[in-house]
Amino acid sequence: MLLNTTHNDKKIISQINDLVGKPYGLLDNFKLKGIGSPRLDIVKASNEIEKLLNRDNHRNYGNIELRPNGILFRFNTRLETYALVIPYYKLVIFKPGNSFTLHIDQHFVSFEALPTHKTIHRFVEKIMDFQLKSKPDNFVEIS
Repeated sequence: MLLNTTHNDKKIISQINDLVGKPYGLLDNFKLKGIGSPRLDIVKASNEIEKLLNRDNHRNYGNIELRPNGILFRFNTRLETYALVIPYYKLVIFKPGNSFTLHIDQHFVSFEALPTHKTIHRFVEKIMDFQLKSKPDNFVEIS
C-alpha cells in the first residue's frame, strides 16, 4: 500500500499500525541493533512510484524501517514523504545483479547494493530473518 505520510494524519497512522504494527521503542531498537536502513539509492520503481519520483530532478533515495509485522519503505519527492507499507506475508525480495528489489502486489522498488555496500546486505538479511520468524507455525512451504 502506497501512502502519503507527509502530515500526521491519524487515519493513515492507524492504517500503517494495523498493517505492519506499531514502531519499535528505544529499548527494542537497541536490542535489535537498529531498525532503520542506511540511505538507499533507488534505481528503478513501478510506474506509480516512478511518476512520484520524477516530479523533481534530484537523486532518488529511500530508507527502510522495520516494524513487528512488516516494513516501511519511505522516500521523498519535492516536499512530500511517501511510504510503501509492506507486511511480511506480502513481501518478496529479489537480487538481480547489483541491486535488491522489494515487491508487493503491483508495486516494486529496486535499490543499488554493490558488493562493497556491506551494511545494505546485512540489513536485507535482517529483513529476511524477520520475515521467516513472522511466518505462522502452521505454515507449510511447498518446494
